[in-house]
Amino acid sequence: MAEVATSATSEQLLVVIDPVARHTDGESVRIAKDVLSAGAATKVCLPEGPEEFARALTRRGSRRPVVVGDDRALVRAVSLLHRRRELAGCALSVVPVGAALTLAGALGLPTGAVAAARAVLDGVEHRVDVLVDDSDGVVLGALRIPALPSTVRPEPAEARPWLRTYQSLFRTLAPARPAPAPTGPAPTRLRVEVDGMTLIDLDQQVENVSVTPDGSGTASVEVRPAADEPPLLARGHRITVSGPDFRYRADAQEAGPVRRRTWTVWEGALGLVLPGK
Repeated sequence: MAEVATSATSEQLLVVIDPVARHTDGESVRIAKDVLSAGAATKVCLPEGPEEFARALTRRGSRRPVVVGDDRALVRAVSLLHRRRELAGCALSVVPVGAALTLAGALGLPTGAVAAARAVLDGVEHRVDVLVDDSDGVVLGALRIPALPSTVRPEPAEARPWLRTYQSLFRTLAPARPAPAPTGPAPTRLRVEVDGMTLIDLDQQVENVSVTPDGSGTASVEVRPAADEPPLLARGHRITVSGPDFRYRADAQEAGPVRRRTWTVWEGALGLVLPGK
């Protein structure tokens, strides 16, 4: 892991540049480094992988951490600080660089290198609510539970050589046919509880569920029944989903399958430096 120290004002910054950001948009990384180095005393770390990334953050000392990277780098940094129980005493700054910046934008971070770097230097710390699940995972933005696939995935042809040969012969002899239209996800059955109250139970089919921190110490919950009915809405501090194996997407990453998961809102758990108002 390479480190470069520069000096300017008395403020101390630890700038951790995610390797994906360096490879995908080196010009934005260079611009961010120049702006930050001109405005503060910086120590720049260039980790080559997740382990060095984590090591740099844990050895930051009194320096304010600045992560240069995409949404995955942001989530990785927050998850690490949460596991070490250091979120409460840490003001995290982020310069979004990369292809996946939806989460960063939703949190109010500028997605231009110059504006984001200036926000690091001149911004204000805001306390942001997060969701923490019962396996100590952290969710910063929207959490979505899609329905189960409508069909069972067929056994790969590689597992049955005779089938691969037959399919090849069939494609050669048979006339071309248009691909079938996707059928979409099939409904599933889930129990969704908000602060101990059942919003929907296993006797009804569900199209999807979404949970989003609303910034007031609670989360907004929306359940869309499979039947032609309006969505069910609720707000609460603790959300539990249970039922047949289900997967969910949190901060653009897929997790599961699980049969039960509980998310709790941690009010103001993350200190995030955002542009001043």
